[in-house]
Amino acid sequence: MSTAANGAGWLCDGAARRFIALRYLPWLAGLSLLWEIAHLPLYTIWNEASPGYMAFAVAHCTVGDLLIGAASLALTLTVGREGPLSSWHWRRIALVTAIVGMSYTAFSEWLNVAVLQSWAYSERMPVIELAGVRLGASPLLQWAVIPPVALYIGVRKCSSPAKDQ
Repeated sequence: MSTAANGAGWLCDGAARRFIALRYLPWLAGLSLLWEIAHLPLYTIWNEASPGYMAFAVAHCTVGDLLIGAASLALTLTVGREGPLSSWHWRRIALVTAIVGMSYTAFSEWLNVAVLQSWAYSERMPVIELAGVRLGASPLLQWAVIPPVALYIGVRKCSSPAKDQ
């Protein structure tokens, strides 16, 4: 089965791969780093850990965000059967990528906060209850905002902007 037939036609397009590697991922990484630093006080690590450990946590989480963002976009492009960059449906891609990232984050927050207790929210973290599960609003908002913004900036910075369809 060809990559176009299985929904991964975007993989065959050099412009799409370059856009992801040179436009989307760098913006996603930079914006995620800023977000991770900004919402650090919303976790107990802010009051309990050394500055070195907090720096490690921010770097670790930023790399994780990059992986989540790359996987979310790849899944969106594949399931959406997106072809070459010039034919991408930008609004749909931004929306679905955000939903995929938020879905993974909701699961990860539940797993790490409620089940494994790998980290905890401080009293400053706004929480929402979803199906009886308390989730941090900040990590969910991160995925609603950052992937679409990274895509938008990436498109705006390209020399030949793609059309929204």
